[in-house]
Amino acid sequence: MKEILELLQNDSRLTAEQIATMVNMEAAEVRARIKKLEENKTIIKYHTLINWEKAGEEIVTALIEVKVTPQREVGFDAVAERIYRFPEVRSVYLMSGAYDLAVIIEGRTMKEVALFVAMRLATIEYVLSTATHFILKKYKEEGVILEDKEEDRRLVVSP
Repeated sequence: MKEILELLQNDSRLTAEQIATMVNMEAAEVRARIKKLEENKTIIKYHTLINWEKAGEEIVTALIEVKVTPQREVGFDAVAERIYRFPEVRSVYLMSGAYDLAVIIEGRTMKEVALFVAMRLATIEYVLSTATHFILKKYKEEGVILEDKEEDRRLVVSP
């Protein structure tokens, strides 16, 4: 199962036949395992990574540090749930250290993101403070270098 998951994580476009060849299984068995992994929510979603800058789209991404007062019985979960339900929110992580939740949001402009933080996020009950960090440029995402400028350093071999 782990091999199938790793292959799909690296390239979700692989077919059951291609995976079967790589892991030395029958395609029908691979399809059955993938179906089971989808049903039990081990595979949650298939994802395409897009370099929006190259596509000519302006998308503003920000990391928001959120300090929260944990609630009795549920800790940080209730506040995190309230935050992750907003459509602007791409990711929410419980953190250790200087702040409690890391929230990744996207918007069309810095003003739109700032207003979301000021009007919707910072006003949630039990949110003590926020700190916004705008992501100015993405170099690597999801393990993929977005603009690889490394030149081919192999020596030319001639007869």
